[in-house]
Amino acid sequence: MSSAALFEEGEEFVDAEMFADALDSFQAAWDALPEPKADQEQAIQICAAISDCYFHLESWSACHDAMQNALRCGASVGNPFVRLRLGQSLYELGNEREAANWLVPVYLMEGRAPFEDDPKYLEFFRGKLAPPEGGWPEGW
Repeated sequence: MSSAALFEEGEEFVDAEMFADALDSFQAAWDALPEPKADQEQAIQICAAISDCYFHLESWSACHDAMQNALRCGASVGNPFVRLRLGQSLYELGNEREAANWLVPVYLMEGRAPFEDDPKYLEFFRGKLAPPEGGWPEGW
């Protein structure tokens, strides 16, 4: 099966919230990439999907490592999803200072939306920020 077909299969498992099965498909998609894997167009997408599965499976170290691999493959540090998963995994690993460094820019770029599924991350770093003069804008 091709890397693209395996990735699509993984996406179907994600849609069904079957994250362990999705992870297996994404890992197989990674394995199916030709060498050098990091140079392949789909490498970043696969690594991010692997990281996301590990996040949902609460495997924080593996989530962090997979997203670091996405960065090594060329993912942008300015990508809000990359920053979100790195920050969340660092928070869960107990590295709050570094977690805040990754999460605050997501909040500044995207607002509350990325944090609505689990507001603990928003509460964590908002408590560390001084509100702007006049308070937080509506929806922030």
